[in-house]
Amino acid sequence: MKMFIVALALVACVAAVPVEKEVPKILRYDFEPQPNGAYSLSVESDDGIVRREVGELKEILDADNKPQLVLVVKGEYSYPRQDGSVESISYVADENGFNANGPSIPQPPAPARR
Repeated sequence: MKMFIVALALVACVAAVPVEKEVPKILRYDFEPQPNGAYSLSVESDDGIVRREVGELKEILDADNKPQLVLVVKGEYSYPRQDGSVESISYVADENGFNANGPSIPQPPAPARR
């Protein structure tokens, strides 16, 4: 009986070994840096993932009213979902923080009217 349990445990361990997934191949990678710090990026892989991004410098006034350069990043990415649909997310990162929008991104409720 003990031998049967040990054999069964061994079979369960072998069956539970994770199968390594193949690393997706990059089909397209374009990165174009600019001398002023701006850039554009575009990446596509063979598993359907797509990412496009643009970074630009923007001058803002800091708390002391002094000019300050910040990097503003705007982009989007998409990937295939298990149900076959494609999920697309757009985003902006600037002096106000990171903001993402898309069907799966929860949005805050609208303020209550009084």
